[in-house]
Amino acid sequence: MQYSRNSFLKTLGLGSLMATSSVLTASPFKDILGASNLGKEARSLTLGLASYSTRKFSVDETLAMANRLNLKQIALKSMHMPLESSDEEIQEITAKFEKAGIGLYGGGVIYMKTPQEVENAFRYANAAKMKVIIGVPNHDLLPLVEKKVKETNIKLAIHNHGPGDEVYPTPEVVYDKIKGLDTRIGLCIDIGHVQRLGLDPVKNIKKYADRLYDLHLKDVDKSEADGASVEFGRGVLDIPAVLKALKAINYTGVMAMEFEKDTDDVFAGLAECVGYVNGALDAIK
Repeated sequence: MQYSRNSFLKTLGLGSLMATSSVLTASPFKDILGASNLGKEARSLTLGLASYSTRKFSVDETLAMANRLNLKQIALKSMHMPLESSDEEIQEITAKFEKAGIGLYGGGVIYMKTPQEVENAFRYANAAKMKVIIGVPNHDLLPLVEKKVKETNIKLAIHNHGPGDEVYPTPEVVYDKIKGLDTRIGLCIDIGHVQRLGLDPVKNIKKYADRLYDLHLKDVDKSEADGASVEFGRGVLDIPAVLKALKAINYTGVMAMEFEKDTDDVFAGLAECVGYVNGALDAIK
């Protein structure tokens, strides 16, 4: 890796202390660190949350954690807002986001294996005023997906699922299927799944930049099919290089953290990941 966890933190001069400084907003080290803007969306990249990370927690608990971590954009998974929710139920949940001051920018991953599931996914997203669906439509349903994108102006970012997936294993497979379709149909690149395939996340980000509408940000412990989620900086992914690539392509979507470890007690891991990203962003300015 170009930057190890310790090496980029050492560039900030305060070692592992930096990893948690951004979430300790009342920290006595704030002025020493020059960290008054850590985690704020004034940065050119927006760090958010894929709520699959907090799947063992309620919507209210998820929103509380997001606010503690200064994560102001969330893509909601169906355990937090079931796909069969009525429009009225969806409005009750979205009102919680408005009260919390957090944007519900997207939903997913949403699988679409039938025309009815496509129709419902767009109804669901439209009722929640989402900007993007992170989805996995069967290949034969892409014409209907394109029709719904045109009707609703909601983007669809197709998620690659890595080793073992027969529908969209890689960003290349996604791109080849959608390159001739409406440009609002694009990719959600999951960099962890890309890494588990032994591919280069940075090259994929740059190659498919014109259709990159969402990104699942994670780290994994090895570049193999059974690679598992770990705290950012503890695995094999070169996250600073990923951040540099996103800056280079002027990425305007959300980097949605998807932390799949310690599901019963996830906050500490999420906090470490947020601190790592914020420290990396400051180090590579």
